[in-house]
Amino acid sequence: MAKLFGFSIDDNQNKSPSVVSPVPETNQDGVDNYISSGFYGQYVDIEGVYKTEHDLIRRYREMSLHPEADGAIEDVVNEAIVSDLYDSPVEIELSNLNASEGLKKKIREEFKYLKEILDFDRKSHEIFRNWYVDGRLYYLKVIDLKSPQEGIKELRYIDPLKMKYIRQEKKDPNGKYDTGAVRVSGNNKNPLEYQNGPEFEEFFQYTPSPNYPTSSLGGRGKSIKIAKDAVTYCTSGLVDRNKNTVLSYLHKAIKALNQLRMIEDSLVIYRLSRAPERRIFYIDVGNLPKVKAEQYLREVMSRYRNKLAYNAQTGEVRDDKKFMSMMEDFWLPRREGGRGTEITTLPGGQNLGELSDIEYFQKKLYRALGVPESRIAADGGFNLGRSSEILRDELKFSKFVGRLRKRFAQMFNDMLKTQLILKNIVSPDDWEIMRDHIQYDFLYDNQFAELKESEMIQGRLGNLAQIEPFIGKYYSTEYVRKRILRQTDQEIIEIDEQIEDEIEKGIIPDPSTIDPVTGQPLPQEGGEGAGMEGMGEDAMGMGEVPMEPDMEAAAADAMSLDKKYERDTRKSEL
Repeated sequence: MAKLFGFSIDDNQNKSPSVVSPVPETNQDGVDNYISSGFYGQYVDIEGVYKTEHDLIRRYREMSLHPEADGAIEDVVNEAIVSDLYDSPVEIELSNLNASEGLKKKIREEFKYLKEILDFDRKSHEIFRNWYVDGRLYYLKVIDLKSPQEGIKELRYIDPLKMKYIRQEKKDPNGKYDTGAVRVSGNNKNPLEYQNGPEFEEFFQYTPSPNYPTSSLGGRGKSIKIAKDAVTYCTSGLVDRNKNTVLSYLHKAIKALNQLRMIEDSLVIYRLSRAPERRIFYIDVGNLPKVKAEQYLREVMSRYRNKLAYNAQTGEVRDDKKFMSMMEDFWLPRREGGRGTEITTLPGGQNLGELSDIEYFQKKLYRALGVPESRIAADGGFNLGRSSEILRDELKFSKFVGRLRKRFAQMFNDMLKTQLILKNIVSPDDWEIMRDHIQYDFLYDNQFAELKESEMIQGRLGNLAQIEPFIGKYYSTEYVRKRILRQTDQEIIEIDEQIEDEIEKGIIPDPSTIDPVTGQPLPQEGGEGAGMEGMGEDAMGMGEVPMEPDMEAAAADAMSLDKKYERDTRKSEL
């Protein structure tokens, strides 16, 4: 295990020697810490409810096979990964990245290539489900070591049971461990001298046989050390801070699922034992001695008791008296002086049809998994009425799925980083600046998105109709477009350009030729002249004044130039 397999990407960022801290970095990524002693080191075992991560992962996988838990998991996965016939489940979004169009094009091409070798469009559901259930995901980045500039050749999935992320403490040259300290010096300029904490070596441990426990690093040849940069490691983001162990989103539902299983089993046992009606026979034994009374009771029992058994394989019904059952009748002796022989009926279990306790634990399980309780009922379909009628749980669930997508997208970030750096498209320093501006757009449920968007537009147009009489008096057009219609500056410029283009093409009429009050076309030149002629010379104070077409054309050109100047000015401001 001394040899390190894989490749490493050199980080050129050199920190200043004065930038030190006695507090080590907080890495809540579920990494096991090993202290370097001997050849393999000594493992700091995890004690408590679970001993190893292997136990946790196996428990999570068993939970996913339970029908109720599987239904909740499928709701989460189907909401996060939307499969469409034409669109990919996820696309890269570079609108916030300040880079050239050529660089953006290369990034999009490399992301498309990574999705192809990952076969994400076809296996997206399985990949996301494995990550959600296990709480972690490992992919080995296979490259050609002779020509690494060709980038990633293959992405191979690794079972989390076979892989472990390890942070091992390095020894100093003196063979001692320095955990960092604050020392007081005699220098007045720098009275406190800080030492950095211990340095760690990070790598992955691959065990081909998962039967080996994680509490031991195993013997020679049983495990392989893999470089950190050669593996894509994506976790759920949930960490047990007491034990520094990565947890799955199913961890909160362990107790709820166990309770549901117990209550279901107890309900079945109760119904089987209390379902039939049983009789109680009180046999009068008079003054017989105890031994004689018991013998007499057995004779009466064998005389009247019949036990019919049904054979499901052969379909036969026979009297099987040699077997006892907990559902048989009760035979009780009664002494002289009693009421004699009596037969009473013991009723069966009451309220066997109530499932309120089962439903309670089902809701508790769904709440633990973050899925709305309304999705439990099989007949409870999605109400496609108004989006305002959707329950608040659905909104919380939508935000929860959004957080899952953001965490899952770190897998693409790591793969894309390796691919771009190996192909010399970007440098490691450039990637540190770019990575925060690279986003991933997941496909949403089109039906709900369209419903929400249509209602938003309808509501804005309704507000516009109410405020329209006050435009020009209390509100400006620009205020209405930005605050009521919620149009951005870029959208306003694009919409104005589209309107002008459609007016020139004759698709829509020119607003200057439409009466804003009536909405009817204004009278043409002949009609305007006729109207003025009807007023008479006395009313106008002069004869008919002819309208010159050249002046009208010049005025229209001036108006269009003013609009164009205003649009260009707004563009330059942006």
